Amino acid sequence: MTASLNDFLLNEQQVLEIGNVDRKKYLQKLRIIKHLFLNGDTSNAGICSRFSLSLPTSMGLINQLLSEGMIAKKGQGKSEGGRKPDLYGLVDDSFFVLSIHIGRYGLKLALIDNNHRLIAENSLSLDISKAFDIVDILHENSLELLKNANLDLKQIMGVGISMPGLVSTHEGKNFTYYLKEQEPESLREKLARKFDKSIVILNDAKSACLAEYRFGQAKDRNNALVISMDWGIGLGIIMGGKIQDGASGFSGEFGHIPFTDDGLLCHCGKRGCLETEASGLALVRKTKEGLQKGQISTLSDLSEKDFDKMDPTMVIDAANKGDQFAINMLSQLGIDLGKGIAVLIQLFNPEIIVLEGKIAEAKQFITTPIQQSMNTYCMIQLKEKTTIALSELGPNTNLYGATIAAVDAVFKTQMELLKNQIN
Repeated sequence: MTASLNDFLLNEQQVLEIGNVDRKKYLQKLRIIKHLFLNGDTSNAGICSRFSLSLPTSMGLINQLLSEGMIAKKGQGKSEGGRKPDLYGLVDDSFFVLSIHIGRYGLKLALIDNNHRLIAENSLSLDISKAFDIVDILHENSLELLKNANLDLKQIMGVGISMPGLVSTHEGKNFTYYLKEQEPESLREKLARKFDKSIVILNDAKSACLAEYRFGQAKDRNNALVISMDWGIGLGIIMGGKIQDGASGFSGEFGHIPFTDDGLLCHCGKRGCLETEASGLALVRKTKEGLQKGQISTLSDLSEKDFDKMDPTMVIDAANKGDQFAINMLSQLGIDLGKGIAVLIQLFNPEIIVLEGKIAEAKQFITTPIQQSMNTYCMIQLKEKTTIALSELGPNTNLYGATIAAVDAVFKTQMELLKNQIN
């Protein structure tokens, strides 16, 4: 019996030692495992349809995976006139992924298994702007998380890390943050050497988009946008059923489109970016300015310490309690954001736009003004074809996206190794 996917995967020498027929079978089994990871329990007929296999061929591969301990029967599916089909899924704890989300002011680490169960997690405050060795911080906190979960780094298949900034997944570099850590090695190379694992780093908005595309509101959508609304604003683009990266991997910098002439200086170095008016940072700044000018609000009762540490959630909580000042702050943010979204709709003509992140938790306080802006600035023929939806994946969207990216990287490497040796 195979103890885990790590035992199932082959190295280059092992691939050379098996015959061509066995390589092809192994490649098909890898595809089935990846399909089960992304889509959950599936019948033999479902696997046949997905990979254009005959029923006997598919059943033979399933039986091998059963005997190797990689999959198990998971009950029966719905009948379509005959007997109910058996369903097959991955055995629990076949593999684990260390998933990490680095935010503007915090760090979250999680261990996620092959059936998308969050085994353990930990969060800590962290200022992304401070000079420190992020590699050592991630490694030390990861080892502590593993120890508390009674797991070992050897049991981890890969590490996925989502972070803000201009991130090139292909080059393994963040061109906005942690520049010191990337000389002369890339950030990914340095992390891979420290962890001795496959490492994927990706932009946080693309991570959220990947999660929504595989498991969320954008699943099975050919043309969709995912807008991450946290301290900053990011965009994930799905066109033609594929996530778009752009020529350099930097597509989706929605927060840095020009929005106001001679506006505030953005951290990107330009003035008047949308992020300076319609992000979590902008919401907190404007709320503080209003309170300091004497606006009446329950937020006026905050202590000096809480005032200094104000975050978007505090404003949203106040709005949910009926605080008119907080509601107005969110409304203005939504109107500004909606103006930018109107531009996106006319550029991309998406089926759906998914809103996720801290600001999305404001729900109707943000979606209503966004719709108002769409009515004002968007052509009706395009607006009526676009649905605005809130994410349903909860606060761990980025963690799930990073997990998918980490798993995909491991399978891609393994499949390329096989394809290079198949005659």
